[in-house]
Amino acid sequence: MSLLIVGLDNTIVNVALPSIGRELHTTVSGLQWTVDAYTLVLASLLMLAGSMGDRLGRKRVFSLGLALFTLGSLLCSVAPSLGALIACRVLQAVGGSMLNPVAMSIIRNVFTDARERAQAIGMWGATVGISLALGPVVGGALVGSVGWRAIFWINIPIGLAALALTLRFVPESRAPRPRRLDPLGQALVVALFGSLTYAIIEGPKAGWLSSQSLALFSLAAIALAALVLYERRRREPLLDPRFFASVPFSSASVIAVCSFAALGGFLFLNTLYLQEVRGLSALQAGLCTLPIAAMTLVFAPISGRIVGHRGPRAGLLAGGAGIALGAGLLTGLGAHTAIPSLVPAYLIFGIGFGMVNPPITNTAVLGMPPAQAGVAAAVASTSRQLGQTLGVAVAGAIAAGGLVSVGPHFVGASHAAWWLITACGIVVLALGLLSTGDRANASARAVARELGGGEEADARERELVSA
Repeated sequence: MSLLIVGLDNTIVNVALPSIGRELHTTVSGLQWTVDAYTLVLASLLMLAGSMGDRLGRKRVFSLGLALFTLGSLLCSVAPSLGALIACRVLQAVGGSMLNPVAMSIIRNVFTDARERAQAIGMWGATVGISLALGPVVGGALVGSVGWRAIFWINIPIGLAALALTLRFVPESRAPRPRRLDPLGQALVVALFGSLTYAIIEGPKAGWLSSQSLALFSLAAIALAALVLYERRRREPLLDPRFFASVPFSSASVIAVCSFAALGGFLFLNTLYLQEVRGLSALQAGLCTLPIAAMTLVFAPISGRIVGHRGPRAGLLAGGAGIALGAGLLTGLGAHTAIPSLVPAYLIFGIGFGMVNPPITNTAVLGMPPAQAGVAAAVASTSRQLGQTLGVAVAGAIAAGGLVSVGPHFVGASHAAWWLITACGIVVLALGLLSTGDRANASARAVARELGGGEEADARERELVSA
């Protein structure tokens, strides 16, 4: 239930963006912030939330997350202005950051049998596809019949029910030896993500060479350098820089950023095009993009089985090719392109995204010592959210080009953004080849030996050889 409402908020809001823009009289950059305020905070706090659950109690943190997310949804539904809506989206994200990583820890703690645990995680993960499929259609129906505020109402009964069930059935648990909190590292992550996103979204309006943009990009660079230097000296860092010496881990992080940047940019541009340029209703726009969700729902489990039997390479290659080809078909999009001719692009993109998502975590944790696998998976999840944030920011900045609203010039300006999404698919394809070869596996073995040492590293080496 927690994954359902968090997943819904990643897709349901996109359908409502034109209606939000009209009622709250906001610009394209305002619409970008409506999406990115949520994904940015979520990306920044995921690793911190996992550590808090281990230290303070997973049930306690998970329950707090459900309460904050539900309260944030209620406040979003009554927000009187864009600023209030963005602030309430931040509150939603703070609660949302406490749900997915902590839920995974709860599942791992409750299901001690490996087979039952795998089945439970599979059922939990399948909810991603369900929420992705439901989001555009349910959102379109609610916006068309009740209004955009109704898209936040749907979270309230689900959130309250999940909270009641958690308090009744979920046992409390903590890590035997929780990782130390890293407040300075967390602050540097927030500074890095926040300044970079703000610079990209506001760049077209302020000017890319303005003092504001240059200051923000400089702050992002300083935060990145300080984060690397500081984390290298900590005994238990928030993010161990040594992870990135593993080619599979580094590649998985970039693949996650690129694939989810492609998804975020694709949905953002497509929603504005269908509703603002072509004049479709929210429900019609949601139904048009249903092929993306349907193909993701079908091909994600197929990709998961392929990863289990043959490793991540096939899924990554097919995913990168699908994303590149699907977006490439829209690089010549016109103001009067026949709507049915868009369906092949949606189908191919959905297949690509469905194929690429399951191998990401597998690639990230391959070769990592068991004690570090959870952190590696958390980094992959953070990369997904960061990618979606940057996808909306960059695609919107390119397509809007400083325009206050979506107009006739939007379609032509969006071609560059569609090419950028195509390039994201090509990067995924190239890294799929790079991260699954012998040299890549050798680098993962070296990192596993440095981090884990001894018999633990030998066991991970045998895992890599078999993979």
